[in-house]
Amino acid sequence: MKNFLKSLVLSNVISLVLIGVLSLIMSNTNINDSWLYPIIIGITTFSILIGGFCIAKNKKEKGIIFGSLLGIVYILCLYILSSIILLDFSLTINSLIFIVLGILGGAVGGILGVNF
Repeated sequence: MKNFLKSLVLSNVISLVLIGVLSLIMSNTNINDSWLYPIIIGITTFSILIGGFCIAKNKKEKGIIFGSLLGIVYILCLYILSSIILLDFSLTINSLIFIVLGILGGAVGGILGVNF
C-alpha cells in the first residue's frame, strides 16, 4: 500500500510539473489553444505510465494489474476533483478517453516496470 501511494503521488507531481511547464510555454508563445487538450491527455497518460512503472518495479509481479489499478485510482481522483470544482458530474466522450488512456498508460507502465 505504501508503494502504491508513493507511485500515485509521483504521478501527480509529474503531472503538476509538466502542466506548469505547459502553462509557461502557452503563456509565452503563440501555440494554438486547440493543442491544449491533446497535450494534457498526453501529460496525464505519461504521468500514469511512470507511476505504473514505479509500482511494478517495486512489486516485481502483476505489473499490468497494479499499473491499471493505479491508472483507475488516479483518473477517479481526477474526475471527482474536477467534478466538484466544475459542479458537473457528467461523463462525456472526453472523460471516457481519459479513463481508457489512464488504464492503458498504467498497464503499459506496469508491464515495463516488471520487465526492467
